[in-house]
Amino acid sequence: MPDTLADEYPEAAPFIAEAVEDHGEEWVLENYYSELYPLSQVMAMPEKEELPFFDPDTDETMSKNDQIEMYEAWAEYRENL
Repeated sequence: MPDTLADEYPEAAPFIAEAVEDHGEEWVLENYYSELYPLSQVMAMPEKEELPFFDPDTDETMSKNDQIEMYEAWAEYRENL
């Protein structure tokens, strides 16, 4: 994990590094929003595009509308707990 990510997101970087070590970069990119990004509720998390191994030419990311839908679904889920 490059120092810049660890410097900017000191709490989140260990979780991302552990996920990369356990599952690999491809898994992290595929599952970022569902498995890791929910941590943004309790700590600052980088956007997927900020990950050092993200390649915009080959990797996909969620559009802003998709992110809004995801956040609304999470809010509805939390309200129904």
